Order: sequence, then C-alpha cells, then structure tokens
Amino acid sequence: MKINHKLRLQLLMQNSFFVILFLVLVSLVGYLSREYHVARDITQSNRNILTEGSINVLKQMKGDVNVTVFASEDNTAHGENYRKGVRDFISRFQRTKPNIHVAFVSPAAQPKLAQEAGIKAEGELVVEYQKRSEHLLPPYAEQEMTNLLVRLSRSHEKPVMYLDGHSERNLIGVKNNDLGGFGEQLQKKGFKLFNPDLTIAQDVPMNGSMLVIASPQVNVGAVEVQKIKRYLDNGGNLLWLLDDNNLHGLDEIANYIGLEVSKGMVIDGSASQYGVDPKFAFASQYGEHAITKNFMLRTMFPEARKVTAYGTDANGWKVSNIIDVAPNGWLENNPKELDAKASKAVFDEKEDVKGPTNIAVALDRIYGKKGQRVVVVGNANFLSNTHITSESNLDLGLNMVNWLAGDDSLITIQPKPLKDMNVTIPQSGWGHFWAMIVFMPIFGVSFGLFQIIIPLALLVTGVVLWWKRRKA
Repeated sequence: MKINHKLRLQLLMQNSFFVILFLVLVSLVGYLSREYHVARDITQSNRNILTEGSINVLKQMKGDVNVTVFASEDNTAHGENYRKGVRDFISRFQRTKPNIHVAFVSPAAQPKLAQEAGIKAEGELVVEYQKRSEHLLPPYAEQEMTNLLVRLSRSHEKPVMYLDGHSERNLIGVKNNDLGGFGEQLQKKGFKLFNPDLTIAQDVPMNGSMLVIASPQVNVGAVEVQKIKRYLDNGGNLLWLLDDNNLHGLDEIANYIGLEVSKGMVIDGSASQYGVDPKFAFASQYGEHAITKNFMLRTMFPEARKVTAYGTDANGWKVSNIIDVAPNGWLENNPKELDAKASKAVFDEKEDVKGPTNIAVALDRIYGKKGQRVVVVGNANFLSNTHITSESNLDLGLNMVNWLAGDDSLITIQPKPLKDMNVTIPQSGWGHFWAMIVFMPIFGVSFGLFQIIIPLALLVTGVVLWWKRRKA
C-alpha cells in the first residue's frame, strides 16, 4: 500500500490520539493511587498493616497527632536510612488517621533542640497529642506505638488502687500466682498503681479510678471492710476477683452488691482437646456488654466458680452476665470429686448443673452526676503471671479495667507482637541441595536463585531467541 501525505497525516493523528489517551490513563491511575489506598498483607504476622486494636485506638482519637523524629539525613551510600524507616512505619498509622503529622529534625544540625527535647538515641520519636507528649525509642513496633497513643489518649491519671496485706494476688508481685504481669500492662496503658494501707488511712481515697480486690487468703479486718463499704457508698468503682466462695471477711460487701458465689467448680468437657486439665474452663461466648462488645476471642479460667448478682430497687444495681464458660461442661458440686483429679469427675443430674456457666458479672448504677461500676469475676487465676498470656486473657482483663475507669472508647483488642519465622536449612539430602541453589552466594554476595540465576537465564534466553530470528 502506497503511503501518501493524507494517509501519513491520518496515521499521525491516530498515533497522537493514542498517546494522549495513554497519558490521560496514566495520569488518572496516578491520581487514583494517590487519593485511594488499598493494601493486602499476606505476611504471617500481618506486619505491613495495623491490627484491629490499633485501628480502633486511632479512630477514637479526635485531634491531630504530631510526631517529631530526631534522625540524621538519609545516606543511602552508607546504608543509613533512618528517615525512610520512620516514614514506612508511621505510614501504616497514617492510612487510618491521616492527621498524623511528621516532622524531621537532624540532631547534628540542631543539637540545642535535641538537647532541650531530651533526645537520647538516633531515630527517637517525640509524639504529641492534646498537649501531652511521650518519647518512643527505636526499634519501633506497633504494640509500643499503640500503647503510647493509648496513654496519651487517657483523659485522667486516677490510679488503680489495690488491696494488700491479706495474701492477695499482688499487682506488682513476681510470683506465679501474683498479678504483676497484668499490673505492668496497666502501667504501659497509662494507669498508675497505688496501694492504700486501710489499717492506717481514714478511708479508701476517692481520687482513684477503682479498687482491686484480688482473692485475699486471710480475713479482711472489720474496720477495713467498713472503709471499703463507705467507698462503695460514695460511688467508688470495684474490681473483685475471687478464687472460691470463701469471702474472707468480705461478706458484707457481697451482700451490698447482691453477690452469690457457688461452692462448686466448673468442669469443662472440651478441655481435653486443648491438652489441659478439665478444671480449666474455656470461654468463647460473652454477654451483651461494653466490656465484651465485638469480643470474639477465646479465654481460659483455671478452677472457675459461678457468680450471680441481683439488682434490686433498694441497691439500684443493673446486673449483666458477661462470661459464659464450658458449654460442654458442668458445675461440679460434689466436693469429693473436686478434691480428686478432675478427670475422674462425672456429671450427676441430681447435684450438678449443666453448662454453660456464668463466671463474671458487671454491675452499674447511677450515682450523682456520674455512674458507678463494679465487676466481679469468679476467678483470679486467669490474670496471674502464669496465665496472663494464655489465650486472650490479657485483652479481657484490660477491657474490664478500661470500663471501670470510664474509658469506654479505649475498650479494644490489644495489638499482638510480631512473630518471625526462621528458615532452617537441612544439613543433607535434596532439601540441602535446593537450599544451596536458592541461597547460593555468587561473587561473594548471597543473591541466590531468584536474584541472579533466574534473571540471568531469562536474559540469555532472550538473546538466543533474538539471534535466531535475526538469522532466519
């Protein structure tokens, strides 16, 4: 076909129109990629996106968050990428909360500013929210950053008070049966711990967010009980953890909130599938309450007891059952079978009660201009140092404390630390052979199969095909 001037002009117009459309398409894709972000993380620990707990914390933060990063300028030639690492880390939070503002300061260029800010390490962050600030040291992790944001979000600094002196499970104790691990987590969330000595103090201080009674083993004195009762009379909040139905002198407090604790212990028929004693009761069903809203994680309670509370016109309490355990188990009321190994316990229709069994209640009532809240759990062991990391016990415990403190917006599932996978190379056999091919060093550098061999093979194949077609 003869190409004349008219045809050449048509082809030019067609090609020009195609180029214009192509450039418009590229610009549109660029605009959409800038305005809208979609990410899917296929790593084992979802290390490239935030967990649900972090997202919930960010959503309830209303104001701007300012992050000042004290890091030197990036120098790729020397492998120094402090600022890039920080940008990548904070960008995960900015996808959920765009009003996180980041500013970089070079400690070398502005040493006075770094000194005034109390900077101790390269890459240190100063995070500010609602005129409060905290520092975060590298290496960064989502859990530490989220904990920091929770502390900055907490609108009060009322301490968590705990009863001591009666062989309780101590919130700062290090023994297996103590609650020191839980107390440490509370402090990371911005709570302060305080132990009022009720044998000396005139009353339980009302400036605390709550009083924690964690399974005393020695009777609480009558004078101390009256001080606790006056604390409740004045609108104080209470977290009461019980290991059995022996109230150790606190019967008057139980009567005050209409509480009953069973003599029997929960036996879980499904415990064997988890490889534990049947006295370990598992929960995956929860009542409708702010503490357990959207909480669908499994929790574990060793030697749990049934608890019941009754709200009356006289006491004004609204009662909610919040934890049902052992749907395939029962409440064992035979002391002889409880004394023996639980594996020998057998359900008896005459004296035992089929599950599920409620082991925790939340009570609240209107008191003056503010509400009053109480949580009672028929098990303290689930928050002990031994079991705090079992299942999702920590998440549930923190939800209880946040609700009692009035921080309903901070009730959330906590972010989990990342779990890294290690690659173990076999020492012999075909596994060793293929591992050596994949990770084989070339010219002293461990590039391996996917970074050198395959690209090089594709390049050689392309050259060979080009040469054959050229000679054809």
